[in-house]
Parts: sequence; structure tokens; C-alpha cells
Amino acid sequence: MQRRINPYLIFMIAPAVAVFGAFFILPMARLVLASAAGPSGFGIYLACFTTPRYFETLMYTILLSAAVTLVTLVISGVSGVFLTRNDFPGKNVLVSMLTFPLAFPGVVVGFMIILLVGRKGLVGELTESITGEKLVLAYSMMGLFLGYLYFSIPRVITTIMAAAEKIDISLEEAARSLGASPMQVVKDVLIPALVPGLISSGALCFATSMGAFGTAFTLGTDIDVLPIVIYTEFTLLANIATASALSIVLGIITWVALSVARTAAGTTVAAAG
Repeated sequence: MQRRINPYLIFMIAPAVAVFGAFFILPMARLVLASAAGPSGFGIYLACFTTPRYFETLMYTILLSAAVTLVTLVISGVSGVFLTRNDFPGKNVLVSMLTFPLAFPGVVVGFMIILLVGRKGLVGELTESITGEKLVLAYSMMGLFLGYLYFSIPRVITTIMAAAEKIDISLEEAARSLGASPMQVVKDVLIPALVPGLISSGALCFATSMGAFGTAFTLGTDIDVLPIVIYTEFTLLANIATASALSIVLGIITWVALSVARTAAGTTVAAAG
């Protein structure tokens, strides 16, 4: 005997299906069709990896995003645990300031990096007064790294703080009572407990860095990143097929990173449980 489908269930699912189709399926399908509309057809995807400029830009973007993610996890991990475990005057203000950059768009972040380490920036003026030479980082890959780091830390530290609050302190106390050193407690108890949060927040950090455009556009770095190349191909060169193909490649890489992280975080939680 076949079970009848509840009409109310269809009514509840329909809006989600409509939104998913309108904002994900249709745009992605349009990008795929646009990428195949060029003279190379679907061979444009092979060109994305065989053309030196595109491939080098893709590698630069991946390496930059990976470096930003690694440094962000270290800074946010240490800071998040410290803020969770310690109370002191002004803590709430400090946490608010750490998360305040979430309100800034990428253009504002880039402008702040220019004011800090640009040609007229604070760091440049200080180094010139001390050494006679002005240190300028804003318009290089290092400046872009600092900009990405600035808007990545607030996104990660809140997740780490939430994960740190759930850690059972008695596990660390038990490890210390058994003779474990502070470093052993951190390595064998604290870090494994934070791994799911580190993986999930790290994946979001990586995906955000891969697709960030405003900061890179404002800084005008010497080394292109993939979002800038996509923008150039689409707006300046009117190469819609290549821009669409590069967009698909960028989306697939970030989707794979998020999927792997979701699987790894789930596996870690299950193993820990």
C-alpha cells in the first residue's frame, strides 16, 4: 500500500525549492551555458588550467587563502580560548571590537590597510622616521594578506569562542592530575575538542578568502587573484565565456573545501563522541 504524500509537506517545502532554484540552480546553469558559448566550447575549462596567467592566478589565490586560513586559526584559536577562560575589565568591549570588522565591506577594509601600511600610512611614516626608509605593504600580496586576515579573524574567533565554552574543564583537570604537562593538555585535550570548530570555521575562512573581491580591488595588488581576473575578463575584455568558466572553477574549489570540512567535522564529532 502506497503512502500518500502530505499536501502540507509540499506546501512547506515549495518556498525552499523555489528559492534554491532561483538563487542557485538557475544562476549556476546560466554560468555553465555562458562558459560553453565561446569558440572553445567546454574546452574553456581546460584553458583555465593550461593558460599560464589563469593557472598562476588560481594557485596564488589558493595559497593566499590557505595562508590566511592557517594564520587566522592560530590567532583566533589562542585568542578565543583565552577570552572564554578569563574574565577581566573591558572584556566585553574587547570582544565587541574584535567582531566589529564584520560590519565593514571589503572596500573599507582595503582602505584601512592603505591608511595603515600604504604610501601615506602610519607604519610607513614611523619606519621612515626611524630608519629613513618608508615601509609600504598595502599594494603587494602582503597587504592583501593583512586585509584578508583583518576580516577573517572576526568570522573565526566567534566560532572558536562558542566551541571553547562547550569544553568540559574536568577533562583537562583529569589530564593534569595524571601528570600531563600544560603542552600535553593542550595537544591531547584542548585541541582535539576544538577540532570541529576549527575545521568548520577554517573552511568558511578559506571560502571567503577565495571569493573576496572588494579588498583586492581597493588595494590594486601587483599579483592578481582570481576574483580580480574574473572581473577584468568580464568588464574590460568582454570575455564572458572565460569569466564564466573561471567563476565555475572558483565555485567548485570552494564547494569542495566546504564539503570536505563538513564531512571531516562530522567525523571528528562522531569519533569524539
